[in-house]
Amino acid sequence: MRDFPKADVEARLLLLKSSSIGNEQFFSSPGQKLSRRQERNFFKLIARRLTEFPLAYLTETKEFWSIPFKVFLGVLIPRPETELIVEKVVEFSSRKEETIVDIGTGCGNIIISLAKELPQANFIATDISQKAIKVARLNASEQKINNIFFIRGNLFSPLRKLNLKGRCDFIVSNPPYVSEEDWTALPAEIKNHEPKKALVPGKTGLEIIKKIIQGCSFFLKPGGFLLLEIGEGKKEKVASFFNSGWEKIWFYNDLSGIPRVVAAKYSGYL
Repeated sequence: MRDFPKADVEARLLLLKSSSIGNEQFFSSPGQKLSRRQERNFFKLIARRLTEFPLAYLTETKEFWSIPFKVFLGVLIPRPETELIVEKVVEFSSRKEETIVDIGTGCGNIIISLAKELPQANFIATDISQKAIKVARLNASEQKINNIFFIRGNLFSPLRKLNLKGRCDFIVSNPPYVSEEDWTALPAEIKNHEPKKALVPGKTGLEIIKKIIQGCSFFLKPGGFLLLEIGEGKKEKVASFFNSGWEKIWFYNDLSGIPRVVAAKYSGYL
């Protein structure tokens, strides 16, 4: 059985979930007793966690950009390194009425975080999974965000339907980027529960990234930006996918010093 370094924190979160009480009530009334039903629910959640079932799926919540997002089985759990995309879009934004597209939105963590930061913009979120679109809409509603248009579809097909040729200021994505080989080495907590199709696009892990880089210029405005999360050790290969139509390319490291996000500015000339 694996160790749980933050077992006390996880136990508290599972207790709050099983008892339907909040943090404030937990700390203000430490002597409060659970009902038998709440106690049973708590120990059921503990038992599932000990099997390495993801904590976020048990609590049905994962914090991202200081926002609580609903997450359920079948939808990828947000990771803190993805916040780099939000950070850089906010940095690059003109703060005018821009069009920002999120491809493969998942639970909506990137697009909703951006909508909080850039309320003047127009947002479009796509995903091939109907369940992901449903969860993302739920999260937008929970955060009282109403300027995101959600549409189901694969990669650029929704953008074609919306006639977005040359109209996007930003295209962002946290695409699948785990290779088949790396998939076998992932922790059981990820491999046995999170959706493989949201993590593994093919043998090399670069298949979707390459398609996005090669296809997004059709939809970007001159001077528009593409931002993608990428896998460890993929910087040089990803850089090779950009042609002369790109004015500048940046790579940003995560907190572990790994190149995690690529940002590129489109010149408008191919």
